[in-house]
Amino acid sequence: MKKERNAERRRKAEHKRMTEGIKSVFRLKRLWLLALFPLSVLLLFLAGRSAYFAEVIYAQNIFKWISQGISAITGLLPFSLAEWLIILAPFAVLCAVAFWIAGMVRHRKEWKLRFAKGVINVLCAGCLVYFIYATGCGINYYRYPFSYFCGFEVVPSTEGELYALCCELRDEANALREELPEDENGIYRLSMSIRELGGEVVEAYQNISEEYPILAGSYPAPKAVFFSSQMSRTQLTGIYTCFTMEANVNVDVSPYSIASTMCHEEAHLRGFIREDEANYIAWLVCGASDHPEVRYSGVMQALIHTGNALYGRNPDLYYEVRAGYSDRVNRDLQANSLYWAQFENTVISNTTDRLNDVYLKANHQEDGVQSYGRMVDLLLAEFRARNEL
Repeated sequence: MKKERNAERRRKAEHKRMTEGIKSVFRLKRLWLLALFPLSVLLLFLAGRSAYFAEVIYAQNIFKWISQGISAITGLLPFSLAEWLIILAPFAVLCAVAFWIAGMVRHRKEWKLRFAKGVINVLCAGCLVYFIYATGCGINYYRYPFSYFCGFEVVPSTEGELYALCCELRDEANALREELPEDENGIYRLSMSIRELGGEVVEAYQNISEEYPILAGSYPAPKAVFFSSQMSRTQLTGIYTCFTMEANVNVDVSPYSIASTMCHEEAHLRGFIREDEANYIAWLVCGASDHPEVRYSGVMQALIHTGNALYGRNPDLYYEVRAGYSDRVNRDLQANSLYWAQFENTVISNTTDRLNDVYLKANHQEDGVQSYGRMVDLLLAEFRARNEL
């Protein structure tokens, strides 16, 4: 009888301990973070149903103040906070998992309770991350297309229009390149530091905002990625991070592409997330710069995109345009090709490309990575409007 009473007391004690444990789980203050997931889904649903909500209510007001506020704080740091968070995150996760497992081993009688708390922590963290993504990036995929603010209509173009645009960009690139500095191999080199180039980009955005007020705002200069050479292995030239509101740029690449990439990532910081639009905005901003090196960067990127489009439509016309490239422009393009050739078809680059393609398609850019070339449609629309075609 005594053994039975002792066993009953142990069962009751165990039941009480489990009951108190369950109550302690539901008393966790962090549980409110779970509500961020349905809130994020609701916000994305509203944005998908109403472009007015995504544009006027959110992008032009709520997001603008959020992005300017957070970027003003992270902009005080002379380095990319996002880069170091990405580097340190795997170690932080491994340490957290190790402590979680160690806690369950050390307190074996409470392992179920500690396991439950660990699962809740993971869910809370996931909900928080998803909420930051939705508010810092996802909703803006549904805002008005940038062509709405340009006042022109994007329509199918003819080969003749595409050819004429390529010729115009080629001639402008040749003229700008003529006066730019070179290294001992005849390749364009920057005449200023990366910090100074970032300042030129900020000034160019101020200039273009007079014509396009939608691009106005107080934002810090883009940040150079410290491990840029390693970033090149992923074949990425820049990245906008909504978690820190920073525009990060790979500065190990060909010098002519850096300013355009800076303008591209800054466009994301201003809420224009679609890749084709960010490319076109970069072209506009570079063109508004008072510095020929920034303008050259924008023209070269536009020339590459339009040239690729022309090659896909009519290779003969493309080679006709290409024959008119100056020796200086050709040297810059050849140096760029040689640089990226070393990173082609590697496990890292192929994996990054597939992940990027999936991400773009998941955010309603149905062309995936091909959407990077759709800026040509906006360039052609501008070309037609400018020439009254």
